[in-house]
Amino acid sequence: MANSNLSKLRFDKLFSPQRANDLIPHLEELVRRLQLEANSLREKIAELAERDDSVLAMELPEILAMHPQLHVFAARMADAASEIESLGCLLKDIDQGLVDFAFEADDEVACLFWQFGEPQVVAWHPIESGFAGRRPLPGVREQYLN
Repeated sequence: MANSNLSKLRFDKLFSPQRANDLIPHLEELVRRLQLEANSLREKIAELAERDDSVLAMELPEILAMHPQLHVFAARMADAASEIESLGCLLKDIDQGLVDFAFEADDEVACLFWQFGEPQVVAWHPIESGFAGRRPLPGVREQYLN
């Protein structure tokens, strides 16, 4: 149980499935915006790489330092990610649109799981296992997990 208490301290909020589902419409907008900005940034970097392929060997902070015109895309991404996290959610993957919500199950903290495009939270996973360890919520058909 001591480990469970430590896990609870890591999260500002604990969600119920219904409370997480209430955020889905807003999260859909935020994740969509985040994905669009990420794609725009990738396109701009690809354009730069066409002129100078050394860009491909650089990390993003170095690219941003050398090309300040790209900061607007990174700033918009940061704003959307920050807003997601301000809701108490954990952004796990931009491209797949993976978002976790801490919740308590059987006196242990676990994560409800939502993926962009799903109409509701359909699964959960133990904190340690992530996406690979997801399990359906009671009453959710297995088809949503494929």
